[in-house]
Amino acid sequence: MKHLFFLFAALLTFSNVTHAQQKQEPWNSSQLMEPSTLASMIKGHKTENILILSVGPDALIKGSVDIGPASEQENMVKLKSHLKKVSKDKEVVIYCGCCPFGRCPNVRPAFKLLKEMGFKNAKLLNLKQNIKVDWLDKDYPIAD
Repeated sequence: MKHLFFLFAALLTFSNVTHAQQKQEPWNSSQLMEPSTLASMIKGHKTENILILSVGPDALIKGSVDIGPASEQENMVKLKSHLKKVSKDKEVVIYCGCCPFGRCPNVRPAFKLLKEMGFKNAKLLNLKQNIKVDWLDKDYPIAD
């Protein structure tokens, strides 16, 4: 019985930690865009109504604007300045790709800024591992 109690307590703790981690993300699952979706849009020349922003170390995706790592304050200022000229209804897709989201220092501050500025169609490119594995290795369109 004592073991059952400890097992229950451990599960409850894990559940609370997992729930807390999910709640702290500034995006929800409907705001994640799959790489294959964006790649199809780029290949089909259907990105005229989308702004693609790199908030990581390099703008590797075709048509993306290089903001620089959002973990650096000067790049957050650059991001805010760039977004001031953009309609709040425009679909804005951000990406980093340096590492999985759990360790990425760039996507959270950038996505929070999009929300704070009132962007209704903010998306985060769902690069689960990194830009190499989830984009480059799949031969998706890259910047010239």
